[in-house]
Amino acid sequence: MNFKRPRGTADILPEDQPYWAHVYATANKVATQFGYRRIDTPTFEYTNLFQRGVGDETDIVQKEMYSFEDHGGDNITLRPEGTASVCRAYIENGLDNEPQPVRMFYMAPMFRYERPQAGRVRQHHQFGCEAIGDPNPQVDAEVIELGWKYISDLGIKNVTLRLNSLGDPEGRFDYISDLDKYFTEHANELPKLDRDRLKRAPLRVLDSKAIETRALAEAAPKSVDYIGGETKEHWDILLSLLDNLKSVYQDFDYNIDHRLVRGLDYYNRTVFEYEPVDAGGQGTLLAGGRYDPLIGIIGGQETPAIGFGSGIERMILEIKKQEVLVGTPAGPDVVIVALGGAGAAAANLATSLRAANVATVLAPSRSMKAQMRYANKQNASNVVILGDREVESGVASVKSLSQGGEQTEVALDANAIAAHVRSVGDR
Repeated sequence: MNFKRPRGTADILPEDQPYWAHVYATANKVATQFGYRRIDTPTFEYTNLFQRGVGDETDIVQKEMYSFEDHGGDNITLRPEGTASVCRAYIENGLDNEPQPVRMFYMAPMFRYERPQAGRVRQHHQFGCEAIGDPNPQVDAEVIELGWKYISDLGIKNVTLRLNSLGDPEGRFDYISDLDKYFTEHANELPKLDRDRLKRAPLRVLDSKAIETRALAEAAPKSVDYIGGETKEHWDILLSLLDNLKSVYQDFDYNIDHRLVRGLDYYNRTVFEYEPVDAGGQGTLLAGGRYDPLIGIIGGQETPAIGFGSGIERMILEIKKQEVLVGTPAGPDVVIVALGGAGAAAANLATSLRAANVATVLAPSRSMKAQMRYANKQNASNVVILGDREVESGVASVKSLSQGGEQTEVALDANAIAAHVRSVGDR
């Protein structure tokens, strides 16, 4: 039998772990700096959470969810995105009673049945932030700034912010009507997929990746021309706050893109995406927006909120593309090279060193040359050489690989060896 991983999944091998550690550490650091606290929700939820929150007509619900009936007859779905779950947790756990806004972040796997491609797999991982309970445009600017700081601190450069306002549901009727009319007049120029989208949700035609549709969308009605009153004031304040960010962050800039929409039903007002300048709309690194209707849709009180999600696989692809240097994990403090009949003594020494909080690995039983090669490949700081002579005389040869190969005889005692390797490391 030839077992293989399921299509659209990936093994994250040891050599790639430094990239993942870099992303996780940066995400945790930046989110914490902005006052966000971590939340973890179940990997699966009841299916109707996503049907109501994400929207029955979305591609996610129509084609991409991993849904099944469990042994108890409940309809269950593997989490396709993080926001609906966080909002369900906000309602269920009474977080509306805490000081608002409640700032939360998550790092978790998501599951979507879609065509695998670079940076997009069926089990992918996201870093996301949600600020729930405050309608102020300052919170919009904060979330956008957090996304920028995250990308910048990862070492990624040449990234631009695309920005738009979808207005509010009650004021969007005229815009959707005019958009529908415009694309219907050009329906023969649209590919079949976008003609089908037009019948279900005209707004999503703007999100098409088809070249002919994108060209038509350039002349389509613009959502920002249909907003007014408090919604327009919110938009204008946000733009002024982002202009201030430009004066603080040297490389920060934004472009208003009227083609920018989100593929989920719950978004309103501010929507945004970060992408590399050379991506051509195909390489979004981080995307989000305001979703004031969502908590009311899934059964809570009407509550303003904004957030973003960022695919970790795609971020790592960009880190590699830009050749960003990430830290190499430290190797063990000690690799023990055992020669002759010193195997048992070496194993006992390894146990004692670990008990003394010295990271220790036993080299495989081979020739001395092969064991030294192994120690170098492990990026070890020191090698302890133990043979019959050393065991009989009660000493060990300690060779410092991090200090140019300096070799010293040390008493064959775990505490003495531990003190020696620590003193060498402090030089």
